[in-house]
Amino acid sequence: MNRVYKGSNRRHAPRRKVCTFCVNKIQEIDYIALAKEIEKNDRGYDKSGEKRPRYITEKGKIIPRRMSGVCVKHQRMLAQAIKRARVMALLPFKAE
Repeated sequence: MNRVYKGSNRRHAPRRKVCTFCVNKIQEIDYIALAKEIEKNDRGYDKSGEKRPRYITEKGKIIPRRMSGVCVKHQRMLAQAIKRARVMALLPFKAE
């Protein structure tokens, strides 16, 4: 059964997200650098106005890979780095 969408007769597939760590060829994620980057980019933008990916919500939860676009390998390393930064008190466990 073909469904007719407004403005177009064909379906539009969403664009696949690319892992930023794979593009930059990052092998290991340093939890100290990650914590500094997350704290520095609290609003998600860096100094040049470029949007950078966020890996933690405002409440302090880790964003799943389907939303962040990170591959499986780097999502595991990212989660481990965030958890280590929380234990070392570089990141809060939850927002106030």
